[in-house]
Amino acid sequence: MHLTETFQRVKQASKSLGLLTDSQRNEILQAVADAIIDNKERILTANARDLARMDKDNPLYDRLQLTESRLEDIANDMRNVAKLPTPLGHITKQKTLPNGLRLCRVSVPFGVIGMIYEARPNVTFDVFSLCFKSGNACVLKGGKDADDSNRESVALIHEVLEHYGIAKDAVSLLPATHEATGEMLNAVGYIDLCIPRGGRKLIDFVRDTARVPVIETGAGVVNTYFDKEGDREMGRAIILNAKTRRVSVCNALDCLLIHQDRLNDLEYLVSPQADKKVIIYADEKAYAILDGKYQYLEHGTAESFGTEFMDYKLAVKTVSSLNEAIEHIDQYGSGHSEAIITENADTAHRFQQYVDAACVYWNAPTSFTDGAQFGLGAEIGISTQKLGPRGPMALEEICTYKWLIEGEGQIRK
Repeated sequence: MHLTETFQRVKQASKSLGLLTDSQRNEILQAVADAIIDNKERILTANARDLARMDKDNPLYDRLQLTESRLEDIANDMRNVAKLPTPLGHITKQKTLPNGLRLCRVSVPFGVIGMIYEARPNVTFDVFSLCFKSGNACVLKGGKDADDSNRESVALIHEVLEHYGIAKDAVSLLPATHEATGEMLNAVGYIDLCIPRGGRKLIDFVRDTARVPVIETGAGVVNTYFDKEGDREMGRAIILNAKTRRVSVCNALDCLLIHQDRLNDLEYLVSPQADKKVIIYADEKAYAILDGKYQYLEHGTAESFGTEFMDYKLAVKTVSSLNEAIEHIDQYGSGHSEAIITENADTAHRFQQYVDAACVYWNAPTSFTDGAQFGLGAEIGISTQKLGPRGPMALEEICTYKWLIEGEGQIRK
C-alpha cells in the first residue's frame, strides 16, 4: 500500500484552506451540520452495519452506536464550532526592538493533522469541524469497527465541500488497516501533527513508532478521592455519574479512593452502582465492609488499581490520608482527570495543587472533561502530556504561530 499521493493531495488542499475567510468556513460547517440531519438515515444505515459486527455485550458497543439524538448532538456541536471566534490571526506578542525591527507573533494553522482513532464514529465529524474551522486539512485513520460509519460520514462531508468548490482532499479517510497507520506515522513532510485517540495500547504504539510529531491523548486511568470530610449525598451522585454515565469513554471513573474514617459510608456511596451491575474490585478493608451487602463484589488485586476498565467495573481502595491518596494517584493515574470530594477547602486546594493531571476536580465528576462541556465547541482529544496542549484540545490547541518581522533596511552587525 502506498499512500504518498493521498498525503500529497491533502498537503496541497491545506494550502488553499488558508485563503478562505472565517465566514466562508462557518457557512460550510453549518451546511455540513444540516447535511448530517438531512441524511441521518444514510449514516444510521452504515452505522447499523458496523454494529452488526460487534457483540452487544461489548462495552464499546455504546461508543460505536449512533442514534438520531446523537447525530443531532453532533450537528449542534458543529454549529457551535462555527459560532466560535476564529483562532487564526491572533497577535499573541508584539514588540519593537531597539534597532527598529517590528516583531509580531500571530496564530496560524498547523497545516495537516493526522488523527488515529478507534470505534468512535462521532470523532470523524468532531475532527473535521475543528480542523476546518482552524484552517487545517485532516487525514483520518479510523478503526475497522467503525469503518462503514466513517466512510459514509466522510462521503457526506465531501459532497458539501464539492458543492462549495472546496477540494475534498481537505479531509481524507485512510483504509482501516495497520499498514495505513504505519504509512501515516512515517509521512514526514506531509503530516504536521499526529494525534492518537484511544486506549493505552494504541497510544503507546503511535508514540513508539511515529516519525512525525505526536500529541498523546485519550488514555485515562481516572481516580476520585472521597475525603474524610466529604458530603455523602454529593459523593454518591458524583461517583455514580463519573462511573456509569458512559463507561467506555476516557473520563469514566476507574478507582474510588476512600478515607478509612468514612468506610462506614462506603455501602451508601456505591449502592446505586448495583443497578448497573458494576463489578467492584475492593481492597481488603473495603471488601470487609461490602461483603454480603453489595451483590457484584470481588477481591481487588494490584492490577485492579492501574486499569482503565472502559467497562462496568470499579476498583475501591482505602487510604489513611490525603497524602496517601495523592501518592496512589501519582503511581496509578495517567495524567488525565482526577477528583476530590470534600467540604474542606484547604484539603481541596492541596489536592488540586499536588495532583499532576490535566484536569483536577473538586466536588464535581470527571465526566465533565470534554471540549464541548468546557465551552470549547468540541474537542479533537484530551492531551495527557505536558509539552504543548494539555487537557481538552479544541481550536486554539490545534494552531501554531509564526513570527512576522518588518524592517526598514536594517542589517545585523
